[in-house]
Amino acid sequence: MIRSIRPAATRVRASLTPSYLPLQTRFQSASTHTHYTFFPTTLPSGPPPQGSFSVDTTALKREFLQLQARAHPDLHPPSEKKKAQALSARINEAYKTLQSPLLRAQYLLSLRGIEVAEDETAKVEDPELLMEVLETREQIEEAQSEDDLVDMKKVNEKRIEESVGVLEETFREDDIDRAKEEAVKLRYWINIKESLDAWERGKPVVLQH
Repeated sequence: MIRSIRPAATRVRASLTPSYLPLQTRFQSASTHTHYTFFPTTLPSGPPPQGSFSVDTTALKREFLQLQARAHPDLHPPSEKKKAQALSARINEAYKTLQSPLLRAQYLLSLRGIEVAEDETAKVEDPELLMEVLETREQIEEAQSEDDLVDMKKVNEKRIEESVGVLEETFREDDIDRAKEEAVKLRYWINIKESLDAWERGKPVVLQH
């Protein structure tokens, strides 16, 4: 008996496509879909206040890679490629957002109808905080070498750590007003971190608010 042999590419597609279809069906059918929906193993309780604000980024990355291994557009036939591309883009965006405390906080606030990521008017009305930010900017600009930045980096990492802790508390308590204020504050500290990381002698420091 002579058997017909399918081309190798067809056999590969046939074997991979079934693993993709449950993903597509699962995420399209979720009426309350959020970025958290993509990562049920790492984030089984979903977003706060039911789930935690903190995220195990190592576990998140592991689950992300597993998802992308199944949803990558190159693994699917032409008829499913556009759907796979859309799903892959959504997974990428979800991972990028959730692995960053700042982006995560901004996203959670957006779910409640509060946009702070692109809101230039979202500022902290705290004179002491603003003075601290301005003084730090001056210190960065006056630095003569990377050695001068060591202590500043340690101080700023502490600020970020404390701010993330406050966000954990505020989202757990569903205190959205305070969470918004802290998310704006964290944006200042992240901007300072980026300025410290990109430091060049004599280069002006521009902090986005």
